[in-house]
Amino acid sequence: MRVLGIDCGGEYTGFGVVEGNGRALTCLTSGAIRLSPREALETRLKKVFDGLSELIVKYQPEVVAIEDVFYSVNAKSALKLGHVRGVAMMAAAQHGLPVVAYAPLNVKSAVVGYGRAEKSQVQMMVARLLHLDKTPQPADAADALAIAICHIHIAATVQRQASSSSAPEK
Repeated sequence: MRVLGIDCGGEYTGFGVVEGNGRALTCLTSGAIRLSPREALETRLKKVFDGLSELIVKYQPEVVAIEDVFYSVNAKSALKLGHVRGVAMMAAAQHGLPVVAYAPLNVKSAVVGYGRAEKSQVQMMVARLLHLDKTPQPADAADALAIAICHIHIAATVQRQASSSSAPEK
C-alpha cells in the first residue's frame, strides 16, 4: 500500500509518501510546501493544490491520509487551516483518490503508542519506523509521515481482522 500523508497548516503543509504492508515501511519522499503569509490566500491555496497534485502524479498513492479537524481557540487560524484542508481533499478527489482522516490522538497512538506524545517523540519514532538516518524536517513533514504510517497500520489491522473473521470455523 502506498499512502500520501498530509499535515495541513497555514505556514507549512507537510507531506510524506510511505509504502508498506503494516510491518515493513519505506519512505519514498517527504517535505513541506512553504506558504508565505504575504501572498494572497488564493495564491497560497493554489500553491498547495499544485504541489500536492504534482506529488500524486509522481508517486501514485492509493489513498490520501490527513489529520482530522481539531478545535482551535483562534477561529481565524482554524478557518485558514480548513481552507488548506479542503484544498488537500480536492487535490485527492481530482485524482480519484479516497481520503481518510485521523484524529491527532490516533496518529500519535499508532506511531508512538501514546496519544499525548510530544512532537519530538513523534519525529523520533517516525525516523525509527522508516529507518531514516535523521528525523524528517520540518516537523510538518514528520507529522505527515506519521499520518501515513497511522493509515498503513490501521489498514493492515482491519485487513487481518477481516481475514480472520472470514476464515472457516473448525
